[in-house]
Amino acid sequence: MAPKIVHLVRHAQGFHNLSYANHSMPDPLLTEYGQQQCRELSEAFPNPSALDLIVASPLKRTMYTALLSFPSVIAKKQLKVVALPEIQETSDLPCDTGSAPSELSREFGGKPVDLHLVHEGWNSKKGKWASYDDAIDARARQARQWLMSRNEEEIAVVTHGGYLHFFTQDWADHSKFVGTSRTSGYLAERTLIRSVGTGWANTEFRSYTFDSNSGDDAKLVETKESRSRRLGDEKPLDAEEQTNLRRVMLQTSLEKGFLKGTTGGQEVEAKI
Repeated sequence: MAPKIVHLVRHAQGFHNLSYANHSMPDPLLTEYGQQQCRELSEAFPNPSALDLIVASPLKRTMYTALLSFPSVIAKKQLKVVALPEIQETSDLPCDTGSAPSELSREFGGKPVDLHLVHEGWNSKKGKWASYDDAIDARARQARQWLMSRNEEEIAVVTHGGYLHFFTQDWADHSKFVGTSRTSGYLAERTLIRSVGTGWANTEFRSYTFDSNSGDDAKLVETKESRSRRLGDEKPLDAEEQTNLRRVMLQTSLEKGFLKGTTGGQEVEAKI
């Protein structure tokens, strides 16, 4: 039985968000303002006590966002934040590359964190974890399937702005921080993602249900209440519009040097 609702959350402000120069920082922590954003999310999030499961990307900023944003329900229900490598950020920049399992164990030792799904190589940015668009699509689908198989009724997932477009298959406002392009060409081969803009603000959350007719794709559909909260009566984009936006994103990122084409070729593991 699929969860009734999944709340997707972008992490709070990290030090890499302060400047492009900070993209060279490995696995950066949250800024002081980012920690304040978590406290504000904790107060603004509707009915956090209803959460049965909290999942986060194993990068430090996402793990701390989860811990600091949902402290009351974590304590009340004795939950642990489950680190899920499949929802790590898209690029292979140092700021988007996670730490080794041993480092994460030291960082989060004694905290309510579950690292059993984090194995050596999860941060290699190779194979299944590579920054190619098809590899990201595959692990996003695997993560959706994993979530869809859960028995918990209400789940919070803390991840990254660029990845959230792949995860939700919604490309609206993807170019907010990248720029726009009218180029319609598309790379026929795999595309290496170096940086993706995002329409998600730090600690923004949106709520979704699973489309029961989407099969193995485990497609997410934003709830009416969630869309209305942020977009009012604006009409959702149709499938063709979403496809065109994705093409523009890939081409724009290529032109700006955020990605490069390659023939790739490695197989992606089928299961989490």
